[in-house]
Amino acid sequence: MTFAFLRSGLRPSALLLAATLALAAGPGAARADDVLVFAAASLKTAMDQIAPGFEAATGDRLVVSLAGSSALARQIQAGAPADIFISASSDWMDTVEADGLVQAGTRVDLLGNVIVLIAHGRDASPVEITPALDLAALLGDGRLAMALVDAVPAGIYGKAALENLGLWQAAAPKVAQADNVRAALALVAAGEAPYGIVYATDAAAEDNVTVVATFPADSHPPIVYPAAVMAQSGKPAAIAALAYLRGPEARAAFEKQGFVVLGE
Repeated sequence: MTFAFLRSGLRPSALLLAATLALAAGPGAARADDVLVFAAASLKTAMDQIAPGFEAATGDRLVVSLAGSSALARQIQAGAPADIFISASSDWMDTVEADGLVQAGTRVDLLGNVIVLIAHGRDASPVEITPALDLAALLGDGRLAMALVDAVPAGIYGKAALENLGLWQAAAPKVAQADNVRAALALVAAGEAPYGIVYATDAAAEDNVTVVATFPADSHPPIVYPAAVMAQSGKPAAIAALAYLRGPEARAAFEKQGFVVLGE
């Protein structure tokens, strides 16, 4: 807004008067803000539902950039102008926070999730996930689609679960790694991989896969999605957006997709 006033040639006194009149006119006359949200790819369906509600309620707009949490964190470290970061991993939020890039006092644990084994098609047979599972036989000549197992949270959780159950050694040669969890989901939905490991919320967003098993909760670290306003943001609308993401309208959208909403 400042640049627009300066280009118009207004003197400082006129600038002050214009700003005062804009505030007095109320929120409807204020210029809307774009709030850039860097969000884990698994949040796509929920964020597609939440963004229009936020704009209707506030006049501001959520601009959502989706990718693997690791890629988003690295972009923020490199100076990307995110206002809010929602990670699918506490570790990646820890990394960003350790670099002084999180606005103090804004970090919250927003959501929880679970990981599941999915199969191509709508009527696949259930699988019992135990240390006795012959994963190599289950896959046959096919691949197990996973997000990047050493970088993307869904892949990290999946690998941890397989290691805990003693199944990773058999699975590793057959894993097809994708850049993010939605890309892994797409491989299974398209039939390019017969099985995959994704979040339950991703499976709920795709009609052409079947959840054949849920991994035991104690087979991997707890799945927590922290959210925070970034230190460089400086936008009041970013604080309002984070509050909206914790409010009843967003809660309903998250729960509809199968997320567990944490906190009050």
